Amino acid sequence: MILDNQVAIVTGGATGIGKAIALALAAEGADIVVADLNKKIATKTAAEIEALGVKSIAVVCDVTKPWMVKKLGATAIEKLGRLDILINNAGVAGGPGWYEHARSREEDWIACYEVNVKGIFNCIEAIAPIMKEQRSGKIVNLASIAGREGRPALPHYSASKAAVINYTQSLAADMAPYDINVNAVCPGLLWTPMWGQVGQRYAQTNPDYAEMPAREVFDKMVADIIPLGREQTPEDIGDCVVFLVSEDARNITGQAINVDGGAFMR
Repeated sequence: MILDNQVAIVTGGATGIGKAIALALAAEGADIVVADLNKKIATKTAAEIEALGVKSIAVVCDVTKPWMVKKLGATAIEKLGRLDILINNAGVAGGPGWYEHARSREEDWIACYEVNVKGIFNCIEAIAPIMKEQRSGKIVNLASIAGREGRPALPHYSASKAAVINYTQSLAADMAPYDINVNAVCPGLLWTPMWGQVGQRYAQTNPDYAEMPAREVFDKMVADIIPLGREQTPEDIGDCVVFLVSEDARNITGQAINVDGGAFMR
């Protein structure tokens, strides 16, 4: 297995894309720290990971709290012995109830900045010194194809993911002298609970999707913008992340990889 004896932190790792990434890394031999706000679900996911024959611990972590992220890195080393991989997956699409409003509110911009952008900064500030000292490491930030092009229904979210792509480039240049690779993954259209909310927002704001249930919005969007004609899955994202943290990607850094069925070919 290509990640034997390595330890990875996955923020927002209890469910959805984060869980799929954690399971994909574990399947290749990595021990996993499942960092999430929900301890109960994180513990359940950690148990699923351990069933694959590796070690896993669940840690409650709010990435908007620098002290919690700093403790997260220390816990990884204390419990699992080392730290090789950081996956910054935790994210939100807006403030509470964002999808019930036709326009972005100030609290939506604040939430997306605090979690999607500053949350990654907090994780980097806590974990980068560990990787720099050992002069090795792999970091993957979760962005989105929404960061490639502004979306009228989701300007706050799109802007935050564009920031993730740009920040990834800055980090890659900063970390390169320490032999640390930093990349981003831009998921395309994945049916998740969050996308159910996104679909509701599109039905409110885009005449092409007016009055359509969220799943119908999703299916129509897949048909309209995905050349391969099929939706992406959390497992697709996990497979890409595994590649980026493997030695096969040792000369790839500062890149934002689209996993989107060809929606953005640039």
